[in-house]
Amino acid sequence: MIGIIDYGMGNLHSVQNALRRLGVDYFLSEKKEELAAADALLLPGVGAFKDAMHALKENGMDTFIRESVQAGKPLLGICLGMQLLFEESEENGLTDGLNLLPGRVVRFPGIEYKVPHMGWNQLIVKQPGSPLLQNLSSDYVYFVHSYFVKTDDQNVLIATSDYHEEVPAIVGKDHIFGAQFHPEKSSTAGVEILKNFANYVERRKADATV
Repeated sequence: MIGIIDYGMGNLHSVQNALRRLGVDYFLSEKKEELAAADALLLPGVGAFKDAMHALKENGMDTFIRESVQAGKPLLGICLGMQLLFEESEENGLTDGLNLLPGRVVRFPGIEYKVPHMGWNQLIVKQPGSPLLQNLSSDYVYFVHSYFVKTDDQNVLIATSDYHEEVPAIVGKDHIFGAQFHPEKSSTAGVEILKNFANYVERRKADATV
């Protein structure tokens, strides 16, 4: 069972629809005690980094997410939700993130090209063995973002994309994952990535009961 974190800034309807079509068991909640019962957490996000972190901190959801991950619970961040996994963001002034992965969120320079980055781009796979990338039948996904992650740790890059420079598209470490694009709007590839995450969660659950 995947718990979708409702903190007032997520693309909740489209994410729920995608999971429902896949037949994945999920629930939506803003309550930590309910989310604590989930096998994995999904952190969606649309909007500004500073506002999102403020919303997470209002009821201690930021601490809950960190503690859940430290206890071994899988986590998937989507779009802004992925950016929140990192140390800090420059959007609207420097703001601390969840600090689960190393890196800073910065704005596209936008010199001689359009910002936001909006449209379909190809994934450049860095870690073909990642559980999120198994048996993909397409490698094109849909992006909408003005900010992206800069990291010196190449080990967290599962896949990148090219938008005038290398852009982290899928990131991860251990049981923490993030997708800069919108899987729920990325047709075949996006659906398969969400299904892969759900399958990964089920395998971990099964292994834990052996």
